[in-house]
Amino acid sequence: MKTVVITGGTSGIGLLTTNILRAKGNKVIVLANTKGEEDADFLLCDVANEENIKNCFNEIKQKYQKIDVLINNAGYGLNGALELLDSAKIKKQFDVNVFGLINCTKYALPLMSKGGRIINIASAMALFPVPYRSMYGASKAAVLSLSMAQRMELSNCGIDVCAVCPGNIKTNFTKNKEVVIDTNERYGDAIKKAQEKMDSPKKEAKRMKPEIVANKLVKLCFAKKTKPMIIIGKNIHLLYFVNRFVSKNLILKATAKVCG
Repeated sequence: MKTVVITGGTSGIGLLTTNILRAKGNKVIVLANTKGEEDADFLLCDVANEENIKNCFNEIKQKYQKIDVLINNAGYGLNGALELLDSAKIKKQFDVNVFGLINCTKYALPLMSKGGRIINIASAMALFPVPYRSMYGASKAAVLSLSMAQRMELSNCGIDVCAVCPGNIKTNFTKNKEVVIDTNERYGDAIKKAQEKMDSPKKEAKRMKPEIVANKLVKLCFAKKTKPMIIIGKNIHLLYFVNRFVSKNLILKATAKVCG
């Protein structure tokens, strides 16, 4: 049995991962800013608030003493043209997606020992930027880079770190993300068109089942070794392969065209 801490564990792949792990007899402590059903192993936590995170991990130390696996899953999306996004919205995107992960890791590590594991949820957008989703992509690229650096930093003490980069998943992520379609003469209706094309019902229906990602996360909790980066999604694997042989300029032009 493992003691697992997961952020954002009350919805989407976080909830599915929590349920699977618990069904297998593991102790899963959920940190989230909204509480689902009654749960004794739940701590109300705003990952954008370092003091809140610190208090949660102090409570985990007192009640559970140790952490075997940390899954940094909490995050959300922000769409819009960079120059038209309010600075507060940009800050919040990084406070949740990047600094939340940094601080959860910072306060979890003192409770982890040899054999421990940190699983960070990045995104395919860390590898393949998309127009008008630059802030989300940049935040996930930061997660990927942080994961690689920490994997090296913690290797000598036997704590494993990996980053998971899934493609689009059929959850409420699209519904819950913040979309800013404000525009000006520079962009015209391009922002709105890209939004409608990328998040259309047709696209949503083709997204990956969340169970695929949740089951992979559960396997990673128990794997003897992990790869530094785990890509999930056949189309993302193909794009990653093609990206090695095609010029970056061509990739960006093709992406811009696909995104409308």
